[in-house]
Amino acid sequence: MMNKFIITTLLFRIFAFACLSLSVQAAPWNHLTGEQLEEQLAEKFAQGKYSNKGADSCLMCHKKNATVMALFDGVHGNISQPDSPMAGLQCEACHGPLGKHNKGGKEPMIAFGKDSKLDAASQNSTCLGCHNDPKQMAWHSSSHNLDEVACADCHQIHTAKDPVMNKLTVNDTCTNCHAEEKAAMNKRSSHPMQWNQMTCIDCHNPHGSMGESSLNQLTVNDTCYSCHAEKRGPFLWEHAPVTENCVNCHNPHGSVNKSMLNSRTPQLCQQCHMDDGHASRVVSQPGQDAFGGGNSCLNCHSQIHGSNHPAGSKLQR
Repeated sequence: MMNKFIITTLLFRIFAFACLSLSVQAAPWNHLTGEQLEEQLAEKFAQGKYSNKGADSCLMCHKKNATVMALFDGVHGNISQPDSPMAGLQCEACHGPLGKHNKGGKEPMIAFGKDSKLDAASQNSTCLGCHNDPKQMAWHSSSHNLDEVACADCHQIHTAKDPVMNKLTVNDTCTNCHAEEKAAMNKRSSHPMQWNQMTCIDCHNPHGSMGESSLNQLTVNDTCYSCHAEKRGPFLWEHAPVTENCVNCHNPHGSVNKSMLNSRTPQLCQQCHMDDGHASRVVSQPGQDAFGGGNSCLNCHSQIHGSNHPAGSKLQR
């Protein structure tokens, strides 16, 4: 009886050691190419060999991994929610059938993130199996999808709170890639994004949209009018560049010029308006006439976005 107990204990320790080794060592399928890995995973799905014990089988080896266990702090690990993976196939809902993975670790599982050998489309197909609501309806034509960005590149699943879902941290996630916009939002004239009073997703839908640049609205102007309603009009006297596109004059991510202008006045105005008469007379010392000082052209043409005054054809009132 004692010998049987000793043998059983020894076998259990060997199994535990093997599991621990698999969790810290490189996976034995690392030599496979992405295509070979997909073939093996497809075969496992065809066999449909899911574990009868679900997550309990996985946690035999992975319960000491803090990153793995953090799943149960978030919505994906909430077994009480019927839409949660943990309420269905549990770990295997995302990582695929267990098969013989826990028997020597020779069979691969679906992995996500930068260390995954699967391409972005293969990883994302798992996420889109559940997240196929209207918010993702434009994903396939979005710039992120076309640039082969994986969901796991932005989202964190094994966590209580996904940083990209938090308005105080979503800008940090976006600017990890969009460095040019990060530099612009820290210039002297910008939207209050650097203080987290405004976020990238206030204007853009990272999952794609029907508008240009993945904007939440159909056009740039409609997006701007969501906040700047006083610029919408209609006006009796309209300024053509304004009605066409706000970014003709403004850089919405930030600028070194006042009011996020693409360049200073009068140079900005003279990109369309020829040098005629007073428009070309710039004195050597700023401030000596209405054109060279203060707001330059805007000293007189103050209603540059449009005017409803009967005498406002020159946008002066």
